[in-house]
Amino acid sequence: MNTQANPTRFIPAMATSEGAGVTVHRTIGTPALRNYDPFVMLDYFSSDNPDEYIAGFPSHPHRGFNTFTYMIEGHMEHKDSMGNTGDLGPGSAQWMKAASGVIHSEMPKQENGLMRGFQLWVNLPAANKMDTPEYQEYDADAFPVVETSGYKVKVVIGQFAEALSPIVDDITNVCYFDIQVKAGKGFQHELPAKNNSFLYIFEGDGQLNGRKVPLNTMVVLGTEDQTPNFTAGAQGARFVVISGKPINEPIVQYGPFVMNTRDEIDQAMRDFQSNNFVSDRAWVNHK
Repeated sequence: MNTQANPTRFIPAMATSEGAGVTVHRTIGTPALRNYDPFVMLDYFSSDNPDEYIAGFPSHPHRGFNTFTYMIEGHMEHKDSMGNTGDLGPGSAQWMKAASGVIHSEMPKQENGLMRGFQLWVNLPAANKMDTPEYQEYDADAFPVVETSGYKVKVVIGQFAEALSPIVDDITNVCYFDIQVKAGKGFQHELPAKNNSFLYIFEGDGQLNGRKVPLNTMVVLGTEDQTPNFTAGAQGARFVVISGKPINEPIVQYGPFVMNTRDEIDQAMRDFQSNNFVSDRAWVNHK
């Protein structure tokens, strides 16, 4: 269902362990915000301690939604049971439409150094949950950047000004921007009024429409903030702005399965346990 917040809400990230022991900072998918239609999870990972990421995310299934991984620093190797492999390096991104079923792993290709980025789960409507899986995967130089005297916007999904991302989401119309604002400078952008939108600040701090936004905080934009006016603090700020069209359908989630009913969850579990999970092949075209 549509969980559009009114007024604006501030959701601090919650540290949790995922995969084989990777520390992530979660906002969507916590007791404070179970989902934010069409989004069902947001994890931010950032560490230069290999003990916090080296174990990675061994083979696991997904059904009923899209995963979107945006790497800011570091290298992650992606493999799936269909034979696809990919190297997600600094600045790269992968939109994986898991839909009817994908079994994959995401493992670090580094033994030291900084690894950071985001993973976002985007729900699919009932009519698309059992679609054939698809990939959209691009290196850093594929994404356009819009720069002014006060800020820089990397267009990761969607359109900003005249700049278009190569990644297309024609179901929930997600837009996803990585924004850097210089110290004391401002950023303002009008988001679609009927979308659910948020920002997550991961460097520096600042003020949103006059309210201080601390580091590692997600701001769920209420109806009064659909044109966010952000002013960076003394050290500048970096944040993502993400927006998507609500699906307005029931959400039943069990771990890596996001469906509409409990019966569909039970079927996904039976399919996985009987080795009938991946029925439609998808191939990655690296770009």
